[in-house]
Amino acid sequence: MKFIHCPECGALLVKREIGDEGLMNYCEHCKKPVFDQPAVCIIALAVNEQGEAALLRQNYINAERYVCVSGYLKSGESAEECTRREIHEELGLEVQSLTPIHTYYLAQKDMLMLGYLARVAKAEFQLSGEVDSARWVPLQRAHLLGPKSETSAAQQLIRACQARLKDEFSSQPTNFDEIVGEN
Repeated sequence: MKFIHCPECGALLVKREIGDEGLMNYCEHCKKPVFDQPAVCIIALAVNEQGEAALLRQNYINAERYVCVSGYLKSGESAEECTRREIHEELGLEVQSLTPIHTYYLAQKDMLMLGYLARVAKAEFQLSGEVDSARWVPLQRAHLLGPKSETSAAQQLIRACQARLKDEFSSQPTNFDEIVGEN
């Protein structure tokens, strides 16, 4: 969020040189700098005990490719609480454990995404209204169904989780048609 007015008193902000921060917004009424705040979201790849990743399709995001679970942090919620809530809301799965993987900044949306590997038990999905479909796919092939852009947060998270878990699930199918043809 880019501030024009002070979020505390409502005064119009001015630009002022602030030490190491450089030129930034300043409230002359409150006598303090005001920092812009990016939206904070989580992005998570849910992986079950069989080495399958849960990918979902949300047509309003991408009607052709699958994505990872993601969502905005609510006020007063930790990133871990948000990740558990989003996986439960979108897929109906309970998270057994979480591992922070990486953070991703999306400049075009001024968004900071906190990436997690979520371990879950394999179960039938209970999809929310904002999810059009979901499927379990072998983790080591999940990137084939994910976003096309290798620089997307989802694709980077999938690749990082694959690298982290490669020894644990090394005997998975490698044939793309085998993955795409499954429902």
